[in-house]
Amino acid sequence: MSASPSRPSVSDPRVPLLLLLSATTGLVDAASVLGLGKVFTANMTGNVVFLGFAAAGAPGFKVMPFVASIISFMIGATIAGRAGKAHVGKTERRWLLTAAAAEAALLWAAAGVAIGFDVATQTPEVRLFAIIALTGLAMGFRNATIRQLKVADLTTTVLTLTLTGLGADSSAAGGSNPNWPRRIGAVVAIFVGAAIGAWLMLHVGIASPLALAGALVLFGTMACSLHPASAKLVS
Repeated sequence: MSASPSRPSVSDPRVPLLLLLSATTGLVDAASVLGLGKVFTANMTGNVVFLGFAAAGAPGFKVMPFVASIISFMIGATIAGRAGKAHVGKTERRWLLTAAAAEAALLWAAAGVAIGFDVATQTPEVRLFAIIALTGLAMGFRNATIRQLKVADLTTTVLTLTLTGLGADSSAAGGSNPNWPRRIGAVVAIFVGAAIGAWLMLHVGIASPLALAGALVLFGTMACSLHPASAKLVS
């Protein structure tokens, strides 16, 4: 991999793919936060903060769900790191399709486990932890894969640095507004995904945003892989 973030051209198929993946982050967060007792499985900052609340005895926060999410996320990231290194010298198409298939399988498995899960009572508990583990693995795998791609301003899961860049690099701050369409697109994508995910949670059930996220990940990556640029070798 290159040591510095790449700045792909407008025609680079990774840009729309990563924006689509950003939308799936909103779907997964809607399922986990609204359906699993305020647990994040895509964004670990929230989990660490909530774990601190739980450790202090704040009502409504339990230690083990946050611990399970953090551990499963790290395991997923570790596996993805090894997978990325194993694809050095192979095409980026093969790497991304492998990663997408793994993530989609985990999200669909989580959706299957979520069928029959009672969000109101958070029971059965074994399903709660299974959903957390499966989605945590999926999102850890995703984050590590995207990190290795090194596409500037498109992490697909967090927006703190994106919003910081919009402000710090803006004309008002004396900057040149680099990558502003991509940065705004990432914010909008996660917002839209979260809104759709919340609607599905409220009107269909927790399995639906997870199933939709898996489908978007897999079929979006398949569409991206058709572009000739995806035939380049991973270095």
